[in-house]
Amino acid sequence: MARIYTRTGDGGETSLGDGSRVPKSVDRIDVYGEVDELNSVLGCCLPHLDPDGPPAVQAVRAALQDTQSSLFDLGAVLAHPGRSRELAAADAPNPFPIRHLEILIDSLTRDLPPLRNFILPGGTPAAGFLHLGRTVCRRAERKAVALVAAEAVPGHAVTYLNRLSDFLFTAARAVNAAAGVADVPWRPAPAPEPPASGPEARR
Repeated sequence: MARIYTRTGDGGETSLGDGSRVPKSVDRIDVYGEVDELNSVLGCCLPHLDPDGPPAVQAVRAALQDTQSSLFDLGAVLAHPGRSRELAAADAPNPFPIRHLEILIDSLTRDLPPLRNFILPGGTPAAGFLHLGRTVCRRAERKAVALVAAEAVPGHAVTYLNRLSDFLFTAARAVNAAAGVADVPWRPAPAPEPPASGPEARR
């Protein structure tokens, strides 16, 4: 690539993987833009994961590095309507590591205390970025589900985003636990007091 700018998108259009030109505002562009944002969030997380840290941290770090490449693959599929149609067929192979994520989730969960209440994003910086990635992943999944109603989107892609958000949630808990930091519990606001009644309420 001779230069990063081409000026071809200055009019608000961009090229899909098949060479067709579309407005940058179309839903398909929106979806893989969300996937790109998620990839960037994971890139922010990685510097906070010590490659020589506890086994759980090393496992999460390796998984995120693999996930970044998988997300790039996913973006390439979403950017190519023809490839999306091929993979949306009922008998199409699954190119996304869904089962691998499930194995990682189960492995990390075995070493975590049972989750007995809702938790808030927080703890270590790495966990904070993982929770941020989880929310961006959920948004990407919602956009992909919406796109399914109008265009071809591989079902495996939607499932992958769903499972990835579960992994990121579990990974956030795992890196907190590895650092000796407890999950941040959600504390519901107390119930409002009932309105006053009787003579005092009329003053």
